[in-house]
Amino acid sequence: MKRFTLLTAAVLFLGIASVASAQTATGTLTVTATVNSSINLVFNNDAAGVALSSGAGTNTATLNFGAVSAFGAVAAGITRTTTATTFTVSTPVDVLVTKANSASANYTLKAQLGAADAVNTWQVAGTTVTNAAQATITATGTYAANVPEAIALTIPFTTANATAISNTINFTATAN
Repeated sequence: MKRFTLLTAAVLFLGIASVASAQTATGTLTVTATVNSSINLVFNNDAAGVALSSGAGTNTATLNFGAVSAFGAVAAGITRTTTATTFTVSTPVDVLVTKANSASANYTLKAQLGAADAVNTWQVAGTTVTNAAQATITATGTYAANVPEAIALTIPFTTANATAISNTINFTATAN
């Protein structure tokens, strides 16, 4: 009988221990979100132009014309024109603007130089850009299409040999 009582006590103890470890709790989490429309701008290589030296497929890219001159050969993808006192080098860069969760039919693209340049002239798609104010490049851009935008730099013949030229062009796409 003693043996039966000890065995029963052991079974009861194990049963109580397993019930104690099986405790649970529940809860409910309510999750909310509000969807905002958005647009994205990236630069891509244009097949007819100079390949971006870095950042293709991002919104921070680098275009390097390399060594340029008024006369002689130009690199593939560069177009050059000259006047009596200046020469212009130009190449297309694809600008891709996409949208999400938006009813916008198109976008406005503007550009502005990052710093003043009192010597050279900068253009995007034939529109002169300065650091003074944003210039409208297109008023009704097409979403989800690589749009080639010609980047042009006009340099005076008076510029000294081996002069390094550098600036940034800041682009802004705004949903219409």
